Order: sequence, then C-alpha cells, then structure tokens
Amino acid sequence: MDIRQLQYLAALAREKHFTRAAAACNITQPTLSGRIRQLEQELGVPIVERGQRYHGLTPEGERVLAWAHLILDNWQSMHQELAKLKSKTGALLGRLIIGVIPSALPMVSLLTREIQDEHPAIEFSILSQSSEEILRALHDFSIEAGVTYLDNEPIEGMMQAELYRERYCLFVPDTHPLAGAPSVTWRAAAQEPLCLLTPNMQNRRIIDGAFHKANCHPIPNIETNSIANLFSNVRLMGLASIMPEYFSEILGPIKGLAKVPLVEPEVDHAVGAITISRQPISPHIQALFAAARRFKAN
Repeated sequence: MDIRQLQYLAALAREKHFTRAAAACNITQPTLSGRIRQLEQELGVPIVERGQRYHGLTPEGERVLAWAHLILDNWQSMHQELAKLKSKTGALLGRLIIGVIPSALPMVSLLTREIQDEHPAIEFSILSQSSEEILRALHDFSIEAGVTYLDNEPIEGMMQAELYRERYCLFVPDTHPLAGAPSVTWRAAAQEPLCLLTPNMQNRRIIDGAFHKANCHPIPNIETNSIANLFSNVRLMGLASIMPEYFSEILGPIKGLAKVPLVEPEVDHAVGAITISRQPISPHIQALFAAARRFKAN
C-alpha cells in the first residue's frame, strides 16, 4: 500500500465518478481503477461496490476511507512541518482549506489577511458551509479548519478560538418607515415581509430562537442559502432581512439599504475558528490560531 492509492480512493469518494476522479489525480481512468483494485487485494476486503459505474463504497470501503483521510491529513501535515523546517525564513507554503458559515464569510477575509501578514505564501480555499457541514468535513478531513458559532450548539473534541461576537440588525430599504430608527423589537420585525437564510443554517436557528423568545413565529417570504441573495432581496424586492451588524462595516455602505439594531431580546453569539484537537498540530493550523488570537486582540 502506498500514499497514492489512498489519494486515489479519496478522490473517487469525493468525485463519485471514476473518470472525474482520474482527471482530478492527473492519471487515466484504468490506472485509477487498477490501483484501487491493488489496494483491495492488499487489504483483503472489497472497497468499491462493483458495477459499470460508481455505486459507492462497501461498508469495509467506508472504514478504509476514514483511515485514508486520517493518514493523508497526517502525511500533509508532516510535509508542511518539514517544509517549514527547511525554509530559511520559517515561512509556510501550501493551501489551507477552511469551511465558513455564510454569515461569517465577509469577516473571514480579515482572518486570512492576518495569516498572510505572517506567511504571505499561504494560499486559501474558503468554502461556504453550514455549521453541520463544517463538523462533518472536519471529521472526514476534507477541510482543515472551520469558522462557526462556538456557543449556540455543542462543539466537542475541538480546538477553538473566538474571533468576534455576532449581533443582529434588521436590514430594510432606505425608504422604509423603520429606516433611521434607533432600534426595533424582534416582535415588530416579525411583522415585516422577511427574507432569511434556510433552516439548515445555524444563523437561521439563532434567529428563530430569538423570535420564539419574543413569542412570535414569522414565516419568511423567501428562504435562501446565499448572503448575497439576502441583500439583493432587500434592495430589489423591498423585503426585510436579519443579518449580522458588522456586514455594513465590512462591506461598506450599500446604496438603498438601512440597518436597525434589534432589541427585546438582546442576542449575540461567539463566532470563532475550530479544528480537530490533536497532537502534533500542523504548522498551518498553528498559524491560523495564532492569527485568530491576534484578530481577537485587535
């Protein structure tokens, strides 16, 4: 068994198609299929369900894949650390993959900038994911870190570092009667035609919880998994939406929109970086958490 066989298996599980997996690995489809058959022979278990097309992994294959992800993650971390040791400057190279809840996407750019101030050669893949998707992706090692809520739902077995507190405002067209108001209650906000994130998003569950505390249960006109779509529905359709207060600070003034702080109840939640708690810690994750501590201090 060698590392390439595990890489090919991980690619096949990710792409769910032999030809696409082979292309992702820069090899031919027969080569990929042959190397996975070799892996099955060496381990003595069937890994892939047999058929003309990819039909998934066998139960044994799922366990092999879980170990493959762990081995590949440690292999990558080892190479990161050795590259750092060989570097004269100690600068890090390579790519850091981070899953980010949609409401934190604008803010995460400040975190990646903080990392690149120390390690300008690091590259990033930033993936928009729900909090549940982030936890699953961390456990199957398809991402290295996440930025998510820390105190609204359980996060077990994770290193974590708070980045900021998320507070909420009602965003409305600047011609709306509430535009310019010092605040608005959640009960009053529930009377507006709303556009909100989809129920699978933890941000939406927080908003629903605030409405529940205010003893109201609005049904949004539009649900979306896109922050950009929330803004466009407020600006172009005249709907109202509930989004983090900092959006207008990070994104700058948005023509045609006004924000009004929400009260009764006061709601805020910690958002931070998380990763699997383990030793040794990869140099990329060390850099991320060092940046997170500087970010919080500023």
